[in-house]
Amino acid sequence: MLFKNIIGHKGIKEKLVNSVKNNRISHAMLFLGKGGTGKLSLAIAYAQYVSCLNKTDDDDSCGTCKSCRKYNKLIHPDLHFVYPVVRSKKFKKPISSDYIKKWREFVLKDKYHDYNDWLSFIGTDNLQGSIYSQESQEIIRKLSLKTYEAEYKVMIIWMAEKMNVSASNKLLKMIEEPPSKTLFILVVENEEQILTTIRSRIQLMKINRLTENDIKLELENQFPNIDKSVIKDSARIANGSFTVAKKNIEQIQNSDFSDASTKNFDLFTNLMRLAYSAKIIKLVEWVNEICKFGREQEKAFFQYSLRMIRENFILNTALDKKDEITFLSRKEFEFSEKFCIFINKNNVINLYEEFSKAQADIERNAYDKIVFLDLALKTAQLLRIKN
Repeated sequence: MLFKNIIGHKGIKEKLVNSVKNNRISHAMLFLGKGGTGKLSLAIAYAQYVSCLNKTDDDDSCGTCKSCRKYNKLIHPDLHFVYPVVRSKKFKKPISSDYIKKWREFVLKDKYHDYNDWLSFIGTDNLQGSIYSQESQEIIRKLSLKTYEAEYKVMIIWMAEKMNVSASNKLLKMIEEPPSKTLFILVVENEEQILTTIRSRIQLMKINRLTENDIKLELENQFPNIDKSVIKDSARIANGSFTVAKKNIEQIQNSDFSDASTKNFDLFTNLMRLAYSAKIIKLVEWVNEICKFGREQEKAFFQYSLRMIRENFILNTALDKKDEITFLSRKEFEFSEKFCIFINKNNVINLYEEFSKAQADIERNAYDKIVFLDLALKTAQLLRIKN
């Protein structure tokens, strides 16, 4: 993975390169940012640059030395990965190594990676992924070995917030007393879910959202046959995530109405229509429908709904500036242009809080039918509060 192949983040790349040039490589770093910003690719590119045997004058790995060739396939013996996995009949006590072939395929097929896409890729999108306690033993074992080829051993932990408490405590000990020439890179979306004691001992590297222009240029490169206006709209509503923008283009290109974003749009709009009409029996049917999906899809629905509530409130307060301040697809805007009047200053906070609370309950494995039915009934009350 080369820095030049990752769009945006010029300042971050310069900091990473300078840390190597000035021999100030931290033993532990936290790459923090939203999904779809290329955090994992940046982490791999940095590790590759650290290990490159023939660094170029333009501040990048050469891509051709013995080390780079192995990094290009993610098979370097001093590069290790940890990532969420799931229990199954085949793997009752799973560790990342059990899924390494799938992982390499998943990472190499794209430069922008999504947690739900990973679970779907390994065929377990109805289960929640985790980094279990037994993983910490593997981390200790791998990092206690001497390096094979490179100067540094690198351990990249993707979605480190999915690590359970036991594994986190053992990782803390490794970070406090790291083996010589070891580089930890934690790639995280939710900093608050990382132990405070770990965060205090690790160098933070904030990965900002991608700019609209960066996303647009990359979309034009990957989808040369798509209309420029469609690409512009997709880049605009992506809110800094290349993954979101790309999925929108692929949905249009393939007319794939089973896509998660289309599911979420249908679920959200149906909920709002039924809730406003107070059709209780239909709301119960809606609850039964959404509860057929797995926990990760349910959580994705909440993320989508929170965005739609926010965008509709903004649209309601400044309809005359809709093109400047809202991030909605054409289909979403067609719905929201009429619906936004029901999201106002007197109910938006309560709506946002109810959806956030329901999301938290689902993440704590609460019984989903009760959570969604309660949410649907409260939404029916709140939508009738007028401005």
